[in-house]
Amino acid sequence: MLELKDISFQVNDETADKEILKNINLKIEDRFVAITGPNGGGKSTLAKLIAGIVTPTSGQILLDGEDITGLSITERARKGISFAFQQPVRFKGLTVKDLITLASGKDISISQACSYLSEVGLCAKDYIGREVNDSLSGGELKRIEIAMIIARGTKLSIFDEPEAGIDLWSFNNLIQVFENMYQKINGSILIISHQERILNIADRIIVIADGEVSAAGSREEVLPKLLGSSEACSTLMEKLV
Repeated sequence: MLELKDISFQVNDETADKEILKNINLKIEDRFVAITGPNGGGKSTLAKLIAGIVTPTSGQILLDGEDITGLSITERARKGISFAFQQPVRFKGLTVKDLITLASGKDISISQACSYLSEVGLCAKDYIGREVNDSLSGGELKRIEIAMIIARGTKLSIFDEPEAGIDLWSFNNLIQVFENMYQKINGSILIISHQERILNIADRIIVIADGEVSAAGSREEVLPKLLGSSEACSTLMEKLV
């Protein structure tokens, strides 16, 4: 279980301190949690705080009761936290097989690596030996990154706006990948997203606005309030993005 206690985060600009997150208190223990809310509300900052990319100004982050607030991103990865960026990193000179092997933390066979690619809907023989460079599309990179996270098998897998920068066809496939991942992963999935289709498969939804938790609860409790009515749905999603 992940617990955030009174988490705040400030940045310094030219004139004054700007508070991005304000006394966030959360427990994340469901298998699939979605965090949503308006742009600039603090969602991605919260994900980076959990992963250890940035450090909170105040407060505590606990993983299974252990205080990990002062741990680096590498140390948190060893504790069981994975993080997928909005824009996956390209690694010139490394193949897809290399990355999945590194993610698994052990020397795996080509057959084992291919099985992870198959789980995210990629034809293994077309990708296993490919270099992770500009020849891969955004949607392909997203799925390879998810395959890496499945190979790691961590306690908590964080995805920061996985729909960013991909086309509708790729997004439709990503939804299927997350649905399959939900069935197979042993830990928790935490996704930062605006998309109703992702919110609709989450067990729990947390809404972050103006640096604070404005709503939190089960999908059945929170999503109807977000959407209001079918007529208001498109308007709300436009505001969120």
